[in-house]
Amino acid sequence: MSANSGFRIEKDFLGSNEIPNDAYWGIHSLRAAENFPITGTVVARWPSLIKAIAQVKKAAATVNFKFGVINERQSEAIIKACDDVIAGKLNDQFIVDVIQGGAGTSTNMNSNEVIANRALEYLGFNKGEYEHLHPNDHVNASQSTNDVYPTALKVATWYGMLELLKAMRLLRMEFERKAEDFKAVLKIGRTQLQDAVPMTLGQEFMTYAVMIGEDEQRLAEATKLISEVNLGATAIGTEINTPIGYSDEISKILAQITGLEIVKASNLIEATQDTGSFVQLSGTLKRVACKLSKICNDLRLLSSGPQAGFCEIFLPARQAGSSIMPGKVNPVIPEVVNQVAFEVIGNDVTITMASEAGQLQLNAFEPIMGWSLHKSISHLTSACTTLRINCVAGIEPNYPLLEKRVSESVTLATALCPTIGYERSAQVAKRALANGETIAEAAEALGFLTGVEVGRLTQLENLTGIRK
Repeated sequence: MSANSGFRIEKDFLGSNEIPNDAYWGIHSLRAAENFPITGTVVARWPSLIKAIAQVKKAAATVNFKFGVINERQSEAIIKACDDVIAGKLNDQFIVDVIQGGAGTSTNMNSNEVIANRALEYLGFNKGEYEHLHPNDHVNASQSTNDVYPTALKVATWYGMLELLKAMRLLRMEFERKAEDFKAVLKIGRTQLQDAVPMTLGQEFMTYAVMIGEDEQRLAEATKLISEVNLGATAIGTEINTPIGYSDEISKILAQITGLEIVKASNLIEATQDTGSFVQLSGTLKRVACKLSKICNDLRLLSSGPQAGFCEIFLPARQAGSSIMPGKVNPVIPEVVNQVAFEVIGNDVTITMASEAGQLQLNAFEPIMGWSLHKSISHLTSACTTLRINCVAGIEPNYPLLEKRVSESVTLATALCPTIGYERSAQVAKRALANGETIAEAAEALGFLTGVEVGRLTQLENLTGIRK
């Protein structure tokens, strides 16, 4: 204890320092906080990672006792401390920056110290009395940052993926509901922003539902790749400082604790240095981002106006759109989803570069990979949720305008091709445009078809492929 009774003295091989008595973190955490003032965002803001690391430590304490590495009292105290961390009771004690040198060592050390000091209290000792229970010798027994941190990243990522998949499913179902509502609403489809052929608004919205559904499947497949962990590998995958059988047992225990389908990697040395599963998952998230952004581009374009744009659908008015133009309303929800997509695409570049930069038996850049994945997953989850609730659920068609455009559209001439051929159909379209006539009027004037015949050829099922 220092002269100032509000502090305790902790030592490491670099020296000693004062730690506030009420802090569960220790000297290693303090050094990391001083060394990495990078983002201003500390691990305390990443609760899924904290929970995942505590689950790993809990599994280790369970298996270490089974193999005689620590005694029963130590194991029980560590497990109780881990349960507190898992419950979120000590999140504010994780003070290191999310981006850090050392391949995640600072986060692991921070976790070891918080759990050790909480466990010491359960044993009846003061914080910092590590001779009774040590952050490294006991909490970190049979472990290394190099197997704990990537395993925890995978567990935390898996939790995030479950939330994202749920948000995507609900968004897909909302598009499906709209597709059903709009199934008989005719409109003109477009290619290259030019009028193409008729379709229904329901078909357009069902396309969005299918796009999201396909990505749900791809994400589920990519998530399975992170089920393989290197826990028990310790420093480089050779399982140094672990009892025989430890790596097999701890993967099973962690699977039980998390409820996830976690399995031991077939080759621990390879798994310790390879970050391919993060790259694969990030690439799939980029695919999701691209599709969501395309959907939002469509929603912005289809709702553009209200007088000088497409104005085929009305998006819910969420807020004033201008500080200078009264009454202006902007498509702010699709716009924010677009921006999340841009971020996810940038995160994918970061993850790709960090994975490529790995050297020999370890990739030192997993902190930036994990943080980038976390942002992509959590922001996409929020984006899907706000898009569903604050935009898609309230979309309404501009019925009068859509009906008018279909009735006047020269693209209906396409439906005449099987009967009068391409050349004559082109003549009909040309005349209709030049004279402001309908397709039926132009075809009849040219003597190709009667108005009744045109009406039969341009019925809903012929125009859209929908069969009654």
